[in-house]
Amino acid sequence: QVQLVESGGGLVQPGGSLRLSCAASESIRSINYMGWYRQAPGKQRELVADISVGGSTNYADSVKGRFTISRDNVKNTVILQMNSLNVEDTAVYYCKARVQIYSYWGQGTQVTVSS
Repeated sequence: QVQLVESGGGLVQPGGSLRLSCAASESIRSINYMGWYRQAPGKQRELVADISVGGSTNYADSVKGRFTISRDNVKNTVILQMNSLNVEDTAVYYCKARVQIYSYWGQGTQVTVSS
């Protein structure tokens, strides 16, 4: 079973940046899929960005050009660098890992964009 711990959320002004980290309990070299999702109040959870074990990335249209996902295989961490944040980015951000047929989620970290 993979345990995921997110960190890096907080309150930021519009136009600001945050860096989210997702630390895995085992080597992410063995995790073929990792991604960041978010859920705003009253809305469904949605994909933000994901990355394969080979490094291929995929982004939601709403974050393309602003967010960057990356893997650190030494630290067993997946990073989401978020720039040019706007109020619509306010949500709880969750990390997801998929190993074979099993999916695992972190507990989430709150991101609030407000002036």
